[in-house]
Order: sequence, then structure tokens, then C-alpha cells
Amino acid sequence: MINTQTLRSRMDKITDLFVNDIGTIRTGRATPGLIENIVVVVYGGQKMRLVELGSIGVPDVRSLTFQPWDQALIREISNGIMQASANLNPSVDGQIIRMSLPMLTTEQREDYVKLLGRKLEAAREMIRSARADERKDLMDAKNDKSISEDEFKRDEIELQKITDEYIGKLEEISKKKEVEIRG
Repeated sequence: MINTQTLRSRMDKITDLFVNDIGTIRTGRATPGLIENIVVVVYGGQKMRLVELGSIGVPDVRSLTFQPWDQALIREISNGIMQASANLNPSVDGQIIRMSLPMLTTEQREDYVKLLGRKLEAAREMIRSARADERKDLMDAKNDKSISEDEFKRDEIELQKITDEYIGKLEEISKKKEVEIRG
């Protein structure tokens, strides 16, 4: 008998991972996800993500702001952003770091769509891997005679339904992101 709760939990984690992963792909719009995971070196060598160092703002569709909680770090954070991302040129404006996003070219948009496709395929593979692990457990149970052939068939159909459901979710998320990228 398949453990649908465990399987769904694993597939939910894969879906969340995919959503977080594609959040870093640029669209025509500024989003906090573009910079929140940038790692900067502060406090004499400690590596920290921007989301741990301050608050990120989106004043308009083509710009981001970052306000560090510790103002003494503003120069280090600005330099770290510049080193981490060739597309962002941070400028310090008082207690805030401002970044303007350049317009995406058609070629860049197509590259981002291709990247999205690769990330989607990787997520599908993880879903299939979760299905394969669960199916192996089913096969073992059938071979040990702890479930009947009918139970095996029924569980296998249920397993495929869940797999199809999650792959459908991934594809829906991907379609929405592609629309955003194409602008």
C-alpha cells in the first residue's frame, strides 16, 4: 500500500524547490527573488544572504531597493551585489541601495525561456524519481506477498495519478513564468 501522505509531502517539497529556483530567473519585472539569495561577505569574512541582512523593496517594475539593518555594512553589501551580479549596478543613496534593472533583449528572454525549460525538466525528473522509489516499495511488497496483485495494480494507478497531478502543477507554474519572461 502506498503512503500517499509521504509521497505528496515529498512532491510538494520538489514543487516548492522548483518555485524557488525559477524565482531567480529574470522577467521584465523586478522581484525580491532576484537578489534575496545573493551571498555577500560581511563582518570580516562571514557569508550571508541579502535576505538575512536587510529588507528588499520594489518601488517600481524596473528597480529594487535594499535597506540594510546595519548601516555600517552598506558599502560591503553594495560591493557584494556588484560582484555577484553583472546585470545590477547598485548605487548607495543615503541609507538605501538602489538597483535598476536593464531592459531584457529578445535574445535574453529566449535564453531565460530555455533555462526555465531545463529547470522544469529537472523538476519532472525529481518527481519521476519519487514515483520510482514508491513503485519499488510497491514491487517489494507484491514480491513479499504482503499485497495482492489487485492491490498492486490499484496502488500503481493511484501512484500514476498523483505523479501526473504534480507534473501538471509544475507545467502550470512554468507556463505562468514563461508568460512573465516573454513580457
